Amino acid sequence: MVLTHETVTDSEDGVFSIDRAADEELLLRYRRTGQQECFSQLVRRYERELYNYLYKYLGKADMAEDVFQATFVQLHLKCEQFQEGRRFRPWLYAVATNQAIDFQRRNRRHRILSLDGGGHSRDEESGQFADLLASETPGPLQHVSAREREAWVATAMAELSEAARSVIELVYFQGLKYREAAEVLKVPVGTVKSRLHSAITRLSATFEDSGLE
Repeated sequence: MVLTHETVTDSEDGVFSIDRAADEELLLRYRRTGQQECFSQLVRRYERELYNYLYKYLGKADMAEDVFQATFVQLHLKCEQFQEGRRFRPWLYAVATNQAIDFQRRNRRHRILSLDGGGHSRDEESGQFADLLASETPGPLQHVSAREREAWVATAMAELSEAARSVIELVYFQGLKYREAAEVLKVPVGTVKSRLHSAITRLSATFEDSGLE
């Protein structure tokens, strides 16, 4: 069989395109056939995105790299647990988040957050958080330096609970929808919404008390 630039393999159903296959198809095919290229494609697709998430979550590059590797080891070990019909991305983030939490517990290190932009969803609460940090009109943090802004964000986020930080990271910075974040955190959608609302309220109050207005 002649291979083009796009990776294509034979399958029982005809031609299977690894490059065009959905994430879920790749994982299920890897589980069924052990085809390494399917697994490698998943790593390539999520390498930058997942590493950035872990770096922001853990605060250090070496930690993020270790947990990234551990996540895909777990992906290999737990692929039999992936249920057909389930979405791959929230499942991957759940594995990664659990690995990050385990890593923190093992190392007994306090998490240092470095939140410097990133994709965000269009959900209402996420939009409020975006307005708080990066409004184009005069408002919170617009007259302070980038360094002051970064320091304020890190300090304010550190004062939030673990649950609040996690939901902001997933919904705002990683762009997951409420239902996807709920799946990652294993809580109801309503809990995600209430945690996000409470976190934004807390951040707003912290800003007002900071004297930066």
